[in-house]
Amino acid sequence: MSRFLPLLLVQAPARAPGRDPNLDGFEHEMATYLSDFGPAFTEARMVVYPELHLCSAEGTPEERTTQLEALAEPLSGPRIRRLGEIARRLGIWLLPGTVCERGEDGHLYNTAPVFSPEGELVASYRKCFPWRPFEPYRPGHEFVVFDVPGIARVGLAVCYDIWFPEVSRQLAWMGAEVIINQAATTTCDRAQEQVLVRANAIFNQTYVVSANMAEPAGTGQSLIVDPEGLVRTAMPGATPGILTDVLNMEEVARVRQFGTAGLNRLWAQSRPDDPVLELPMYQGRLDPSRF
Repeated sequence: MSRFLPLLLVQAPARAPGRDPNLDGFEHEMATYLSDFGPAFTEARMVVYPELHLCSAEGTPEERTTQLEALAEPLSGPRIRRLGEIARRLGIWLLPGTVCERGEDGHLYNTAPVFSPEGELVASYRKCFPWRPFEPYRPGHEFVVFDVPGIARVGLAVCYDIWFPEVSRQLAWMGAEVIINQAATTTCDRAQEQVLVRANAIFNQTYVVSANMAEPAGTGQSLIVDPEGLVRTAMPGATPGILTDVLNMEEVARVRQFGTAGLNRLWAQSRPDDPVLELPMYQGRLDPSRF
């Protein structure tokens, strides 16, 4: 049985603070995109926006923090409820970009919510590696995957997380076949990030979907990479636009069975009787019997 995941990636600028408070314009924008593509997106479709698309802040670090404090809501708040309604009405898997979450401990978190076509909040991931010293968020401490039933297991990594190979390796170990990387890169290192997106796909043999913010602040260049690290589709610049693709999960199984380029079978590298590899940096170990 084929397992296909239709995907619509929106490379968009951050919405200005206070704009579209009821998210009516956000819903209308997605409805327009989806109607433009007709029957291709009538099944298990997923829409992905960049990091902090709905919770942007401007100005000095102090001004941005003040704005984010005002924007922050708990996951039980009205923003999350409204996004769930939008996902249900449009019948989509919705990743609306990360939001500024007010945690139960009072701290701010950069959190990626995921909504099912029924409007349920099925997953939320707090960014583990805030870009310091520029982001005021407290780091998350859990890795998160979720299932699109019968189709795919999806892992979440936000922007700077992609620079830390431990994140994507743990997501792959948890069964992720696709890693969604929502970014708000405004700096000159987007070229390096594109290399990292491909590298994470190669050493985990997963799809990686990287949605970056568009201009005027973002550097764009969003891309979708296959389990062998090949770019399937990409935005050439920073202008707003969309990418569409249909990911075939059987490609993950093929690459892992026969190897990248028909050679390298990373997940079949170890044998149960191989020695345990100590990882003192993590106070842990790589046990071949569990790899």
